Amino acid sequence: MIQNRLHLLRYPAVILLSVLACACRNDANSLEFVQENARPSASVGGEGVPVADRLNRMAKQGFQKPAPAPEAVEAGFIPVKMVKKAATIKAEPPLAPLRHTRTKLAELENGPFPYHGTVPSTGRPFLDVNEDGRRGHRTFSGTVYWEDKTYGDSKTLLHIPKGFDVRRPSLMVVFLHGHGATLQRDVISRQRVPEQVSESGVNAVLVAPQLASDAADSSAGKLWEQGGFRRYLEEASAELVKLHGDPRSKRVFDTMPIVIVAYSGGYMTAASCIKQGNVGERVRGIVLLDALYGDVDTFASWISSRQKAFFVSAFANSTRAHNSELQEILKGRDVSYNTSLKGQLRGTVSFISTAPETEHRDFVTRAWAHHPVKDLLLRLKAEAR
Repeated sequence: MIQNRLHLLRYPAVILLSVLACACRNDANSLEFVQENARPSASVGGEGVPVADRLNRMAKQGFQKPAPAPEAVEAGFIPVKMVKKAATIKAEPPLAPLRHTRTKLAELENGPFPYHGTVPSTGRPFLDVNEDGRRGHRTFSGTVYWEDKTYGDSKTLLHIPKGFDVRRPSLMVVFLHGHGATLQRDVISRQRVPEQVSESGVNAVLVAPQLASDAADSSAGKLWEQGGFRRYLEEASAELVKLHGDPRSKRVFDTMPIVIVAYSGGYMTAASCIKQGNVGERVRGIVLLDALYGDVDTFASWISSRQKAFFVSAFANSTRAHNSELQEILKGRDVSYNTSLKGQLRGTVSFISTAPETEHRDFVTRAWAHHPVKDLLLRLKAEAR
């Protein structure tokens, strides 16, 4: 009876063993590998084992084998990857006020002379006289001045005072000399214009072009041309950057506001600069030092259209009549004006009659005050505080 029961148990045992065998096969095949159908000639390896089977077996062994332990690191040391050292970046030195005054005479292509164009009032060539190949210009009075002696100097006086600071609000003074003058002999030594700019303490630079050299002529040369003043200022600005020594000053020199100071015969160049110079609102003030000999309508139009700019005309006997004429024009246009310098200059119009004994030739150094250019700059300095 017991043997019969054992015989009956044989079949379930066989079934159980079969199930366990299938489970083991499924565990072994739980990783999937892509196999390519190899051709019969390449399907068997050197050991007689199909290539695909050997690859599968190697992959299974690699999967089941634990990853090798990382190399031991010596205590206290951490491996660091070496990086190539980069070039050192040098910082620019900070901007600072100039420690020394810088002055020079620079030759500018866009300066007033030499000039080979025409005279705006007549349309005739400026150099309208030719004698044996020597060219010259005949003035309204009939005097002939020769190009090589009178209209051949392209120099401009550039002056940056000690202490000038590009970080602070600044100003450019454009000085236009009168008849019978040269930059070295008159503007620097006799009229002392660079000295007046420096002594004022204003954060300002001086630009003074050579007009007709040592002659009784008010011609403006290239500054007569449309946009001539703008081109001149662009070149002067580039030279000021060189003189200053720091290229970062370019933006300051390119945009700084301008005050035109014209003495005597410089009035004609001043009128041309504001009429067709194409510098927009950069001109913040005009100062005429016994200089209103003409172009009254030009100055009246500029005054009427520039409410925030200032205008000062100081005069002795020689220009008294034209100053009275300008005052009458401004009255007709409801433009108010002062007859003395008082309060702020910005947005004002002032006419200053000097003492009868005031000499025209000395007007740049002795007018309503000693060193009048310095006096005006001091007034502007007070407003900037």
